Amino acid sequence: MKLKRIWQLFCTFFKIGAFTFGGGYAMIPLIQKETVEKKGWITDEDILEIIAIAESTPGPIAINSATFVGYRTAGFWGAFAATLGVVLPSFMIILAISYVLRQFQQLKAVQYAFNGIRAGVLALLFKALWSMYQKAPKSWVSYTVMAGAFVLTAFLNVNVLFVIIGCAVFGLVTSLLVKKEAEK
Repeated sequence: MKLKRIWQLFCTFFKIGAFTFGGGYAMIPLIQKETVEKKGWITDEDILEIIAIAESTPGPIAINSATFVGYRTAGFWGAFAATLGVVLPSFMIILAISYVLRQFQQLKAVQYAFNGIRAGVLALLFKALWSMYQKAPKSWVSYTVMAGAFVLTAFLNVNVLFVIIGCAVFGLVTSLLVKKEAEK
């Protein structure tokens, strides 16, 4: 049974890795659809936690997410299979493209194709953002953290690591204050 689950993890994440363009953020809706809706391996709450952790740890979000989902569903070998599955298609595609692209990079059709891919990726990113927004808890704290993090990273170029740490501290302090206020 466990070997079957490990194989399913590999195949699922291979498919996600093979058919998603635009990097990890573009993969989030597919990871959610495959692991939560289709397979039922994890819940929507789990996916939000996994994405938060994957964004907070070093490395690409898609690889981190695959590793966490794999580990949560089938332990070490599940994490290994899911990670290998999500990485292998990109590796094979990049290897093939790098070999061929030099000869064709000046063609207008190739340049237009990449422009179209970029537009599609942007739409997938907005879809992921909207999906995460709908599932996230909504309160003055979450809106404050969201706005503050956006301003700090987008306009003030503050290092993302400091923003994540600051958001965590803000959330902890706020929850402690609310808890203390509720005890009174």
